[in-house]
Amino acid sequence: MSKQKIWLSPPHMSGEEIKYIEEAFITNWISPMGPNIDNFEADLSKYLKIKHVAALNSGTSAIHLALLILGVKRGDLVICSSFTFSASVNPVTYIGATPILIDSEKDTWNMDPALLEMAIRDYLKKGKKPKAIILVHLYGMPARLDDILDISKKYDIPVIEDAAEALGSRYHDKPVGTFGEIGVLSFNGNKIITTSGGGALISDNKEYITRAKFYATQARDDAPYYQHSEVGYNYRMSNIVAGIGRGQIKVLDDRIRARRGNYMFYKDILGKLAGIEFQTELPGHFSNYWLTTVLIDPERTGGITHEDIRIEFEKKEIEVRPLWKPMHLQPVYRKAPGYVNGTSEKLFQLGLCLPSGSNLTIHDKERIVEIFLEILNVKHKVKSRLKEKENDRITVSFSPPRMDLKIIQSVVEALQSGWITTGPRTKEFEKKITDFCGKDPVC
Repeated sequence: MSKQKIWLSPPHMSGEEIKYIEEAFITNWISPMGPNIDNFEADLSKYLKIKHVAALNSGTSAIHLALLILGVKRGDLVICSSFTFSASVNPVTYIGATPILIDSEKDTWNMDPALLEMAIRDYLKKGKKPKAIILVHLYGMPARLDDILDISKKYDIPVIEDAAEALGSRYHDKPVGTFGEIGVLSFNGNKIITTSGGGALISDNKEYITRAKFYATQARDDAPYYQHSEVGYNYRMSNIVAGIGRGQIKVLDDRIRARRGNYMFYKDILGKLAGIEFQTELPGHFSNYWLTTVLIDPERTGGITHEDIRIEFEKKEIEVRPLWKPMHLQPVYRKAPGYVNGTSEKLFQLGLCLPSGSNLTIHDKERIVEIFLEILNVKHKVKSRLKEKENDRITVSFSPPRMDLKIIQSVVEALQSGWITTGPRTKEFEKKITDFCGKDPVC
């Protein structure tokens, strides 16, 4: 019997969502207005400690409206992260503005502050001042906000925080998305919480959110008939899907704990292997680890590449994906100006996203790790062999460490439980070691 497919980041319902959806049907609030929208916005406002929220139909819509609200027009310049999903940049082109693509720094993988300032200075010398900075918190990891906000303030260029992947992440204990002039969230089906499709615009500036709701409902003027003095959009969230959001936000902290737990599980077992590297948090950075990412260096894995691993997982019905292909490498943005340092290109060449759903079972994670180890030829037991006797000397040599997954898990469990000297698991662990080695005198 074939095993069930493991997806990269599937939706995870709490069970509470259906109550709010039924409520919308019973009360006939099925339009882009109603109690679910109002309450979901209030829930987000409370959770993020932000004053104003506009629930929208996507994070992409939110970025588009943020640009309009900040006065970006055709021919303007907007600075964007290059290492991101295309939806972070596409809205710039909706308006007819030009994106300036900025490469990443190596620690958070987000916008490099040094390149950001270089780009601003270069364009100021040409008499062109960028109108906005779209800063992405990639895979849930907060960017170097202090440095970027200092540059933003120095040159008086507003920041739009794209926190689509980073709901629940914090920078020095403050939620990301709440540092810039405007923040953007996404509730797409693969995000840490979902409304099936949806997004939000957040800000402490009431006028920004008022304008967002105006544009999102076709920019209808305050008149007894349909009058429009500006071009508007159909961007408001439905009251039905907002009901899903109300049920989801109740378990957001649980989902964050689960995603961070996935990261620790993978890192504890795979992170010690040669050629395998996991991203880590800098001081003051708290990531929701929306997706657990890993770098595979073929020079240290015996030539095994991230693509080799992806293909093998695909054969076994497990979804893993390459890291984002940088925007400056995308055909659609081949003519866009860019400031690059090679960081995102290297990440793209080496990186994978591992299955990271908050509904992964321990069996799922064990299966994923077992397959990963098999691909890297890290089998279940240490193998020893005796070489031929040379010059009256017997040399004992070992193949590279090939640890049994259950042994490794026992060690991890002991560390996590705090029993790092002798304790109740000592005898069990000793038995596992004995079983592991058998009668092998070398082991």
